[in-house]
This record gives sequence, C-alpha cells and structure tokens, in this order.
Amino acid sequence: MSGVSSVSSSDFRQIAIRTEAGKAERLFRAAVSAFCSLTRPSRREIAQLEDLTLPLFDEVSVESRRYVAAALSECEYAPTALVRRLADEPVEIAAPLLTRSNALSDIDLIALIGRHGLPHARAIARRKELNPTIAALIRALERPTLVKTRPPETVTRLTPKPEPVAKADTDRPVSGEAAENARRRLRSMMRPAGDAADVNTFLGQPAYVRLRETALTGNAAFFQTALADALEIDFATARSVTGQSGYAALLAALRALDLSEDRAFLIAVAVHPGEFPHPQAIRLFLDRYRLLHREAALDKVRAWKAETLSRAIRDKAADTIGGERRDASNGDDASSSLKAS
Repeated sequence: MSGVSSVSSSDFRQIAIRTEAGKAERLFRAAVSAFCSLTRPSRREIAQLEDLTLPLFDEVSVESRRYVAAALSECEYAPTALVRRLADEPVEIAAPLLTRSNALSDIDLIALIGRHGLPHARAIARRKELNPTIAALIRALERPTLVKTRPPETVTRLTPKPEPVAKADTDRPVSGEAAENARRRLRSMMRPAGDAADVNTFLGQPAYVRLRETALTGNAAFFQTALADALEIDFATARSVTGQSGYAALLAALRALDLSEDRAFLIAVAVHPGEFPHPQAIRLFLDRYRLLHREAALDKVRAWKAETLSRAIRDKAADTIGGERRDASNGDDASSSLKAS
C-alpha cells in the first residue's frame, strides 16, 4: 500500500505485542498499517490482527476508524471480521470498504443494505463488479414509488438486468420459471468460488449447509425434512412451519438454530421469495430476526415438540380405545355364536 513503509511479518507481530494502556489509538492504526504492508499474510497473522484490533474498536476515534477502513479497502487479504465491523459503521467511515473491498461477499452486501438502507446502498452501487441482483435491489430502493405500485404477486420478478419496470410485468402472475430464476441467482450468490472455498466457509456447520442446499432445490419436502432433522421435530410440524403464508414461524425456527442473520435471511428468501420484493422488506426481516430473543424462539420449538407429543399420545389413546372396542365386539360376536350353536 502506498505511503506505508515495508515491514516484515516479525515486525507486525512485535506491534501486536505492545498493549500498554493509553496507546489504543496509535496501536490500532499501526497494527493495520503494518498488516497492509505484508505481501501475503498468513492465517495466523490475520487472526492476530483481529484479536488485537477488535477489542480496541470501541476505544478509538472516528478518524482512526476512517483511516483503517480506507487502508483495508485496498488490502487484498483484509481480515473479514474487522472489515464487517467497519462496514457496519456510518457510511462516512464505511464507504471505502463498501465501494472496493473484496472481503465483503454478496451476502454481506445484502445484509448491509437491509440494515443501513440507502446511504450504504449508494456506496455499494459504485462497486466495479456488482452482482446484478444487488444492483436491481439498489435501484428499487432508489425508486420506492415504483416498487409500491407493483401488484404483490409480481414483485418477485425483479431481474438482474438494468431495465425499468415493464408494463407487461404488472399484468402477469409469477411463473414457476421466475421463482426458479430467483433461486438460481441466490445459489450463485451463496456459493464461494471453488469447491474448497465452500468446504472452508461452512466447515462445522452441517445443519446450515443442509438447510441451505435443500431450500435452494425448490423442493419443499426436502427442506422440510432437513428442518425437521435440525430442530428434532416431526415432519408434519416442519411442513406446517414452512407452509404458512408468512415467514414468522420459519423466523422462529431459524433463530432457535442460532443462525447468523444473513444466513437466516438467505434461507428465508429461498423458501418465501415473494416476501422480499424490495430492500425495505429485507430490513424488516433483519430487524425482526435481531429483536427475537433466542430463548423465545426455543420456547416456540419446545411448544411444537409438546404439541407433537400430545398429538402422538392422543393418537395412541384413540388406537387403544379402538382396539378395545374391536376386541369387545369380537368377544360379543363369539358369545352370540356360542349361544346360537
């Protein structure tokens, strides 16, 4: 990076050790500057930078955050956690990262638009290689009146092509092809480049991977089976959770699994694409998800399990009573036969 003197990996590690009180501001800047000068930092050095800077984040000034955001926006191997934290700052700080950083994935960009709205969206719109679907969402946010005039059944027809809302679109219902196109775009956005990246990104998250993949197949039964396995509920309950008109029950299910908000959103939009016609709807989902306490979601899942158990007990009792009646009926028939003989 221009303007930063070259240092070695050992120099960076020495900076990370200097944690004297009262030097948070200088240490925060120096550590990032040294890191950005490394040609190809190791995973350990990336982790060291995050371990050093994230605890200091709330202690440093806005100016230091702005400086670090600008430095990391040009850094090829910027630490993801620190970049995400900076990107969540006001746009005056986050703009360089929103515009240039390759550490922000398409998933991150959607979540940021949902949380911060138009200011962040406008900065993201300046990215050189922006996913067409995200570009379409930003155009919708820029022109909310056009979104409001579209009938609810047609809003999922947002296409990645930069074109105005066509009159013909407002006269046609959503087709299966449009829904499949939406799933295809989501699938491409969710998968990192290369098989190895997919394994590394989701290592240790088998439940999420299965939910994600089954949701994107478009086969409701596959996703319902995966959800039932993840929550340890029966298939009928999982089917009722996803079969409702809105996403309220699914939101509780995903919160109970303690998924991050961006992962929860991607599953929700794959299962209920018609619920997210514009960025305001995305923001509403993220706000609702963030405000839903996990313990409340777990209580909801426990209630589902209790209802399943109660239903099983009722069914077994009904079967037992039916069996006793059949036995009694057979006994009466046998007695009648003996008397007749």
